[in-house]
Amino acid sequence: MLPSGDLKLVQIVDAALADAARRSGQWLVCHPGCMQCCVGAFAISQLDAERLRAGMLQLKTSEPERAMRIMERVQLSAARLETEFPGDVLTGILDESPEAQERFAEFANDEPCPVLDPATGTCDLYAARPMTCRVFGPPVQSEDGLGVCELCYHGASEEEIAACELHLETDTLEEELTAQAETASGLHGNTIVAFALLR
Repeated sequence: MLPSGDLKLVQIVDAALADAARRSGQWLVCHPGCMQCCVGAFAISQLDAERLRAGMLQLKTSEPERAMRIMERVQLSAARLETEFPGDVLTGILDESPEAQERFAEFANDEPCPVLDPATGTCDLYAARPMTCRVFGPPVQSEDGLGVCELCYHGASEEEIAACELHLETDTLEEELTAQAETASGLHGNTIVAFALLR
């Protein structure tokens, strides 16, 4: 079950993204149909998984045919990924050991997200997308420094890129909501989109 505070988290993140996009101007070239960030499996939290499932439930009611197409892609993706999945395929939980994390770095790098509509190049569950997807594009601080989408900020200096940084102070709220989602689902740890939507 999706924690009630998730809407607040999404609103904060989306507002911060809008601000970073405004400061970025033409350097931020993300647009519908640009799908580079939608290819390659990535870890999502149980909060992200619950949000995706809630979005899927709504879509089954409002657009059942579209929801059915997503589920077909989910099942095909999970079938392709299960033999090399560095975790428990029954729960979809990623193994957090250093060896498994190393395997995950090389895992499914060419696999399109099953929620991506291949015909339009857009996300079929855009309003319910994971946090990683919400913040991709603008400069984001990580342990490796300030990272940006390789398609964006061409010609910008390091100072100009830094001036466009996405500022988030949502770690505590996100951790609290993730803990609530894990308690509600009984699943603890990260997963991937395909396995999240199989549940």
